Amino acid sequence: MMARARRIAARPLVLWGLAAFIQIGLILTTLGERLIVHATGSEVTLALRPVDPRDLLRGDYVILNPQIGRVALDLARDTGEFRAGDEVWTVVEADEDGVSRAVEVLRSPPQDGRRVFAGHVRSVWQDVVNIDYGLTAFYVPEGRGREIERLPGDTLRLVVALAADGKSAPLRLVADGKTLLSESAF
Repeated sequence: MMARARRIAARPLVLWGLAAFIQIGLILTTLGERLIVHATGSEVTLALRPVDPRDLLRGDYVILNPQIGRVALDLARDTGEFRAGDEVWTVVEADEDGVSRAVEVLRSPPQDGRRVFAGHVRSVWQDVVNIDYGLTAFYVPEGRGREIERLPGDTLRLVVALAADGKSAPLRLVADGKTLLSESAF
């Protein structure tokens, strides 16, 4: 009888431990994916323009608008319409300045080893596909958001780590060839 009472008393502890284990596992999975992209990804430079520097609840950050986020519909080689939420792969090639530009949008990942960003269609408007790659925010030290917002948009670049499967993570924010900020894998 006493053994049964101990098992019943231990049950909530086991359930709490299992819940904690699951939550920690989810956090570590996300961190692990990011670490893998940082460690194995090749560096790609994207042209961008910051939009908004501040969130009162989260501190300073810069909302980024990568140029590959707005792609001309005629770069879509696959047939059919794009709808919000569709998974897409954007093939990029570096121009003479080393900035990667979109050259093709596909509905499935290419098998030929080209550099590709995995993303999701946000919207389609007339002849433009708006795509989200998860590269829209870059957190900055307190007080630096306004300074970065004031920089000329045509000089800003985002250097990202790009994995072979199309996942990406921001590495550095650069203006006129000088690193303004670096982001760690954490």
